[in-house]
Amino acid sequence: MDPSREVSEAPTPAGPRDLLDASTDAAAIVTADGVVLAWTRGAQALLGHPASEVVGRFAGRLVAMPRDPARVAAVAARCRAGRGWSGQLMARHHDGRAVDVALRVSASFRIGVDECFLLSAREQSRQWTVGQSVLDGFLIRSPIGMAVLDLELRYVWLNDTLERLGGVPREQRLGRRLSELLPGLQADAIEGHMRKVLKTGTPVNDYEYLGWSWADPHRRRAYSTSFFPLVGADDSVTGVCYMVQDVTERWSARRLLSLVNEAWARVGTTLDVMRTAQELADFAVPRFADFVIVDLLEPVLSTEGHGAWLTDAGPAPARPVMRRAGLSSVREGCPEAVARRGERVDFLPPPHDARLLIDGEPILVPVLDPTDALWAAEQPERTATIRRFGLHSLISVPMRARDTALGLATFVRSQNPVSFGPDDVLLARELVARAALCVDNARRYTREHTAAVTLQRSLLPDALAGGTALEVASCYRPADPTEGVGGDWFDVIPLSGARVGLAVGDVVGHGIAAAAAMGRLRTAVQTLADMEMPPDELLAHLDDLVLRLSTERTDDPAAQQGSAAFLGATCLYAVYDPVTRRCAMARAGHPPPVVVTPEGHVSFPEPPAGPPLGLGGMAFEAAEITLAENSLLGLYTDGLVQGAEHDMERGMSRLGEVLARPDADLDALCTSAVRRLVPTPQPDDVALLLARTHALEPEHVVSWEVPADPAAVSEVRTRATRQVAAWGLTDLAMTSELIVSELVTNAVRYATGPIRLRLLRDAHLTCEVTDASSTAPRLKHARIMDEGGRGLFLVAQLAHRWGTRYTADGKIIWAEQEIP
Repeated sequence: MDPSREVSEAPTPAGPRDLLDASTDAAAIVTADGVVLAWTRGAQALLGHPASEVVGRFAGRLVAMPRDPARVAAVAARCRAGRGWSGQLMARHHDGRAVDVALRVSASFRIGVDECFLLSAREQSRQWTVGQSVLDGFLIRSPIGMAVLDLELRYVWLNDTLERLGGVPREQRLGRRLSELLPGLQADAIEGHMRKVLKTGTPVNDYEYLGWSWADPHRRRAYSTSFFPLVGADDSVTGVCYMVQDVTERWSARRLLSLVNEAWARVGTTLDVMRTAQELADFAVPRFADFVIVDLLEPVLSTEGHGAWLTDAGPAPARPVMRRAGLSSVREGCPEAVARRGERVDFLPPPHDARLLIDGEPILVPVLDPTDALWAAEQPERTATIRRFGLHSLISVPMRARDTALGLATFVRSQNPVSFGPDDVLLARELVARAALCVDNARRYTREHTAAVTLQRSLLPDALAGGTALEVASCYRPADPTEGVGGDWFDVIPLSGARVGLAVGDVVGHGIAAAAAMGRLRTAVQTLADMEMPPDELLAHLDDLVLRLSTERTDDPAAQQGSAAFLGATCLYAVYDPVTRRCAMARAGHPPPVVVTPEGHVSFPEPPAGPPLGLGGMAFEAAEITLAENSLLGLYTDGLVQGAEHDMERGMSRLGEVLARPDADLDALCTSAVRRLVPTPQPDDVALLLARTHALEPEHVVSWEVPADPAAVSEVRTRATRQVAAWGLTDLAMTSELIVSELVTNAVRYATGPIRLRLLRDAHLTCEVTDASSTAPRLKHARIMDEGGRGLFLVAQLAHRWGTRYTADGKIIWAEQEIP
């Protein structure tokens, strides 16, 4: 064929439908051994061989290319894997000429016992030839910069685009090397790539680097360059060609995404407002700016009130009161700053007012002019700083999150000669948006955490008093602030008969909800304890309360917003009687107490482990132990003994070792035990309550059997009066006589025997009357003409406290008087 006639003879390019239409393709079925089994009319039309000359014969004779067994084997393996293959092949026509065909081979299949392949082919479309003038115009006017360099890497040819990108005229480039023209443009690295291409003949594709142009030497540009060798007719390398494209926009987009992603990891690592603002400033210098300040509104730093301005809150003051929260500079010590961290500021770029913080857009000042009249009038100190340190470009971005104005972040350039542009505003906006969200999270958390801590502190007892029965000490360690306030609590409750109630508990969850639930439970325990309930009954009533609270949470969706539902709690309640030295206790899913004898022996008595509060339907059991005088009783929450390894038994063993110190000061022992067991903040609160037991001296307790006869009241009253006087409490003799008379008279008149009177002298003077009746006494207000009904009313007026507690055999009515 005459090559000069190729253009005129070229067929019309196939349309989209022709390219997708395979109905006219040549097709044949060939076995794995290369024998043709089927031959279509399309195949005959393409190659001119009739089916009679092809079928049953070796297909390799139809190929007009040197045989390549390795390639054939690879194609067969791919087709056997079910993926098929497509490519180009030179086939032999019946008249002897070679035909360039596009060949497709199907996945293998079987016909009988033969493994077969379906081959389809069509002739490759012949391409248009391009004239030299067209080619020259394409190379010169291509949007991609191109150049040809000789073996010495000197410019031989370049197009107009490269001349424009580099800013160096063509006449100055030709005959010279890149390193001679643009020594600061990574010329050594670029020439190193070109030498590698000349040496190996292997192209280098898409090498990206940052540079600049003589036409705009102060603005950094990003370029993508590819290098490939030029080969002569004898296959020798005659030079190197490179193509370069300005990819600054793509690079800027990647940089923006990269910086924003990095900011998500580096800004907002803590729930501290000031720290978050400083992290923003530190991150942006020197990546983005030379000097950064972050100013936050004073309410944002406050733990009271809402904490910031709502964006729809109406007009704002002209000069907002802010505090410098973040400050960073490329210059050591931040000499550009007019105010330091923590100081009050009111900086807003003129001519803007506080509305900028509420609904304003970012402010871009490409060129800061220190002679500007507005800046000189409104910001004279900062104007002097602009002039002194060469601050030449500024971006100020309002910090807002969740419709709340938080402050203003300002980015300034001085040493970097390039002014901020619109793309930089986008980056600044993204950085500030990230920081603003973190600041708002920290602000909200700080406010809630402060409220929860305040609530929790107000609900825990300020001072503990164990009377003469117990010497008590406590230590509370809040959880790591990032985990939120927990629901650990403890209490010491004075009871009648010189007894003392000890309680410790732990509410599930953290935050204000847990603190509030803790307060409700502590109040409930105090109320139930005042009703003189034994430990197991008290926990049963407490369990009902937790169930009711959980039901309220479940039934009220609004109550669940922003806080977890009330899931449950654990509790241990113990009552110590200094007269009998017996301690009754019951627990609801709580760790057992620790007991250290005066000799230093440690034990963990385990009353039956009842279920945690809030499960319902299960009983609680109480157990009693006898404590020697000066024994140490410790109640604690699981945070004290769990530790990082969450090994309760190991933690309890360590607790026993720490507490087994003879004659240790109780307050110091309590504090040191918590410090040694929990040296660092942990996710759970820690509470430890220690009590050293004392016994009531026998001479401070007297009792008498009282016959069920009204005549016996006088004798008992006399004995009681003499005993009070013998104790040196003459001032209480008369009131004690009246109280004993009324209580014993009521028991003789309305109750059943046996009846017993007991007097106890400890911190108070207590009178107790025991009978076998379970009927509760009632306080009545007698009328003027009534002959009775004034007994308990009189007792209530004379006593400091009075009440009733029930026993297995009846009840005890008691009355306490304060000892002067």
